[in-house]
Amino acid sequence: MVELQGARIILRDKIIEDAEQDYIWRSDPELASLDAAFPLTMSYDRFLKLAQDQLRYPTPGSHHFATTTLEGKFIGNCMYYDLDSVNKHAELGIVIGDRDYWSNAYGYDAVTTLLEYCFNEINLTRVYLHTLEWNKRAQRCFEKCGFAQVRPVRRMSHDFILMEVFREDWLPKAEERLAARCANRDAEGDATASDLMRKNAANGTLSPAHAKARFMADDPQSEERFRGPVSVKFDDNGRLFVLDSYGMRIQVYQKEGYPSPIMFEANLDSEERILTL
Repeated sequence: MVELQGARIILRDKIIEDAEQDYIWRSDPELASLDAAFPLTMSYDRFLKLAQDQLRYPTPGSHHFATTTLEGKFIGNCMYYDLDSVNKHAELGIVIGDRDYWSNAYGYDAVTTLLEYCFNEINLTRVYLHTLEWNKRAQRCFEKCGFAQVRPVRRMSHDFILMEVFREDWLPKAEERLAARCANRDAEGDATASDLMRKNAANGTLSPAHAKARFMADDPQSEERFRGPVSVKFDDNGRLFVLDSYGMRIQVYQKEGYPSPIMFEANLDSEERILTL
């Protein structure tokens, strides 16, 4: 049993009681998009069986932690995996699934707590991760944790940024970074921009189910392809609005006989805007 305590979070071993909430998060289109994945379509019974198997027979070279508050509320997951025992490298992953805990430094707390464990307890020399190229907020958060950008990576039809941190660079600033976990709020937020989308979901211009049309984008050119529809809506003129799986773009299909799709994009100065149907 491993339990790591941060300033406001605890990383504990996974338990089968996590499965129900994990299934909800893994089935969420927005959360799946942040992990460059598709939402789950399998039944909960099938997912539960896989979760039980994972607990009985953990994947070698990995350790999956549940992220909880100090009071024990399960809010996400944090892990290292693909451990290279020769070179002492491993990849890190994190998700804060509970939206009530986005943009309040819980992600920073979890990542730095896990890095401290990786470098001082299991003696890794390098920890790396891949973050989606368009997710600038995630990149800023990881940079605060000590990661540096290395290069773009293309895999599984997605564009990522490879980021890494070395033990020799972490140790001199470890005390400072760990102390920063106590800050009341991470000004850059956790690894998602979705709080901007949720903030005004009930303002009347879009229903909550389509509030993801509100967005902020740091670099529109980074999202050249339409990724995958997850939500649709018709307006009074018969136009079909299709929300892509990253919540960052909308295609609008006109009635038959009109030109092919119109693409609504974030503007270049990163101003927030909303489409009124």
